Amino acid sequence: MIKRLRKKFILTNMLLVALVLITVFGVLVGYNYQRLVRQSEEAMRTALKWSDDAPPPVFQFGASHEEEMEEQGEERRFTMVPVFVVLLDEDGGPAQVTGGNNVEVSDQVVAQAVAAATEESGAISGLNLRYLQDTDRGGENSRIAFADMGWETDSLWPLIRSSLLVGALALGGFFVISLMLSGLALKPAEEAWEQQRRFVADASHERKTPLTVILTNTGILLAHSGDTIAQQQKWVEYIRDEAQRMRALVEDLLFLAKSDAGKETSPVTAPVDVSELTWSALLPFEPVAFEQGVEMESEIADQLTVQGNADQLRRLVAILLDNAVKYAGNGGRVKLVLSRPERGGVCLTVHNTGPAIPPEHLPHLFERFYRADDSRARTSGGYGLGLAIAKRIVDGHGGSITVSSREDASTDFTVRLPHSQ
Repeated sequence: MIKRLRKKFILTNMLLVALVLITVFGVLVGYNYQRLVRQSEEAMRTALKWSDDAPPPVFQFGASHEEEMEEQGEERRFTMVPVFVVLLDEDGGPAQVTGGNNVEVSDQVVAQAVAAATEESGAISGLNLRYLQDTDRGGENSRIAFADMGWETDSLWPLIRSSLLVGALALGGFFVISLMLSGLALKPAEEAWEQQRRFVADASHERKTPLTVILTNTGILLAHSGDTIAQQQKWVEYIRDEAQRMRALVEDLLFLAKSDAGKETSPVTAPVDVSELTWSALLPFEPVAFEQGVEMESEIADQLTVQGNADQLRRLVAILLDNAVKYAGNGGRVKLVLSRPERGGVCLTVHNTGPAIPPEHLPHLFERFYRADDSRARTSGGYGLGLAIAKRIVDGHGGSITVSSREDASTDFTVRLPHSQ
């Protein structure tokens, strides 16, 4: 899919660039073509002003601008456009041909040109000529000026070739640029696609285990259909436990899905006493820590408040404590510190002893279904969604969450939340 998307991105980009280049060069060629046509028409108008016996105006090299204007007036507009003028007789046939710029034309061409010049002005494609009739004489001794159109094509072709060459080079350059940009532009989409693929695979895997246990225990119950519930209570409890795990997984996935959809991005509702909330979240973990042989300490400052959602903040504290108690290990220690830093806001730090987290795992701890130690997945009872949910909650409150792990076998999770307004 990413390859198809990349090809589509490059193709779209190249089509847009090609359209722009075609438009620009088309306007440039069209403008120059119209300029050449106007130059031919101007040359024919100048030729029609020549007297019957006078030669065409001659450009004088070395003469000053004022001298030229005095001697030639408007006839100074000397042109190199091949042009000739045909004086018509009373019957409308060619009577005399006046050529400028050393133009030579045969009588046959003159006759064909005069016969084809039926309008006031126009072009004769068969002879490759433009013409302009002199209407100032009221039809008496009328004259027709003819100009060669070949010079227009000869003048345009270098521009067309240059435009094609520049356009081809530009398209080649833009293709290379598009190729590089496609990698940068689609990198977030590629990462999102890979994350979604991994998310679906991991979610399917996590749901497969509880469902397998439930189906297996259900099969055992059906195989002993004559037994009472009390006799088969063990299998019923297994089914209940796995169903509860499935419900917890579905609730976590639903929370993350709502967050992705933007439905949980604004959890701020009212001022929350974080000090009291942290105490209430800490108390249920004391017996858990005691059973696992974990020493728990706490330093909670009084009357610290933030603007937020009390339920989500309580869940945040519970996730961090649960993670710390699980990985502290028997004989380990967990310490929770809630304080107000000098720059304001609230800082929550959860410290636990235990094996250090390898540096390569630290950037991925807040990803969904990610575990630094896969072997502890089922034994710890987690799915790898807790820290992802914690980050969502912190982001929704406009705060930040970081993790650090040192070689002295200790890990710290630090949450910073803005001060209540």
